[in-house]
Amino acid sequence: MPEILSPLALTQGLIRCPSVTPAEGGALSYLGGILERAGFAVEHPVFSEPGTPDIENLYARLGTAVPCLLLAGHTDVVPPGDAAAWRHDPFGGVVEAGELHGRGAVDMKGGLACLTAAVLDFLAARGPDFGGSIAFLVTGDEEGPAVNGTVKLLAWAAARGERFDHCILAEPTNPARLGEMIKIGRRGSLTATLTVHGVQGHVAYPHLAENPIPGLLRLAGALLAEPLDGGTRHFDASNLEFTTLDVGNPATNLIPGQAQGTFNIRFNDLWTPESLEAELRRRLDAAAGNAVRYSLAVRPTNAVAFLTQPDPFVHLVAGAIEAETGVRPALSTSGGTSDARFIKDACPVIEFGLVGQTMHQVDERVPVSDLARLTAIFRRVLDAYFPGHAAPQERA
Repeated sequence: MPEILSPLALTQGLIRCPSVTPAEGGALSYLGGILERAGFAVEHPVFSEPGTPDIENLYARLGTAVPCLLLAGHTDVVPPGDAAAWRHDPFGGVVEAGELHGRGAVDMKGGLACLTAAVLDFLAARGPDFGGSIAFLVTGDEEGPAVNGTVKLLAWAAARGERFDHCILAEPTNPARLGEMIKIGRRGSLTATLTVHGVQGHVAYPHLAENPIPGLLRLAGALLAEPLDGGTRHFDASNLEFTTLDVGNPATNLIPGQAQGTFNIRFNDLWTPESLEAELRRRLDAAAGNAVRYSLAVRPTNAVAFLTQPDPFVHLVAGAIEAETGVRPALSTSGGTSDARFIKDACPVIEFGLVGQTMHQVDERVPVSDLARLTAIFRRVLDAYFPGHAAPQERA
């Protein structure tokens, strides 16, 4: 019989592990021990890459039958900053006025704890022969470079023949109230630096120099002059934002030799990184003509736009949310990137978790009642996903 642990106790246990990326901090060991005692086969693969820290990950599976529901998340957290600015120890897991305080309470130790609590309760009621399999895929590298975490853990699992039918990633998805929003996709992200090349010289002799700043403004204006698109059914319009314009010139009597602007584009499913780069170069070439010399450096990206179609699995999760909260969740593709961008290559993935208002903030916290309700939602999902009517099938 699996031990029954409350989502509060599980979240507190995880918060008390100081797992600031890339440190494991005891969080994966803590979670792995709980899952192992519940009957899961647990492994802790460590992956490496030159120039990045080694990362410990966790993979746990119970059963070999289909369907297999993958439950994903991360135990690493961002640094707490000045601990003295917090009302409570950021790794203390203190409850005050019905709220649990601590780094990772929302993003996303709380969500991961709720998944775990729901599974433990489900197994206590149904036993190990529930008509399928459950797997946990947990990384310690989501808040960091995301190089030695989920993407490599998925490749490692695939090489062993592991296959999954659907995935829930328990990232915080709700803007203000639990139950408001499921993420069924994410926009892509592309970053590039535009450099305009001039000729350095004395400001009193401009005919001997070539000032790159007017050219940078001209090309930046060309990139922003027309919207990239008008959006699609499930995605907002793609958006280009300049994040910095740099000349690096401390002198007031010197025309600089070059000027740079860096920008980021969050793009929808009308674009790939390749087609987006081609459009950028088309706009820049047209604006530059023979008057502006420029170069464009586009950074490699693993964040492409994707969409999980609103299929029966999505509606199953939405139904569980509505049954527990009375709220029909919106199906959204808003927000930044997440590890769902890797998981979508293995199986359909949706994201649903806690309210994200305090994530990454000082005094990150979550209502204890939300932990209980999110666990109840996940428990409903498990019951609906594994109804227990049909005999389980073994994968060929």
